[in-house]
Amino acid sequence: MNLLAAASAGESWVIIVVYVVIIIGFMYFLAIKPQKKQEKKQKALMESVEIGDSILTTSGFYGMVIDVTEDTVIVEFGGNKNCRIPMQKTAIVDIEKANA
Repeated sequence: MNLLAAASAGESWVIIVVYVVIIIGFMYFLAIKPQKKQEKKQKALMESVEIGDSILTTSGFYGMVIDVTEDTVIVEFGGNKNCRIPMQKTAIVDIEKANA
């Protein structure tokens, strides 16, 4: 009888470990993998910014890129040609290419 109790106790640990591995795998495919895919897409978007592109910022402003550096862009907003604001590339949500 003691052998049966010891065997079932050992099996319960195996089942718990299997459940934990399944839950971690499930969380990876539901949370981590899509986030990495989104980060990769955002990085490609930031690298594709060129002078003359129309952009949409995270704050909802539309503007035209007039200068690009490694981490920042200078964006011209509205009809007023003197409204030029430097901003980080990470603030760009969408790009409409100039030649499209």
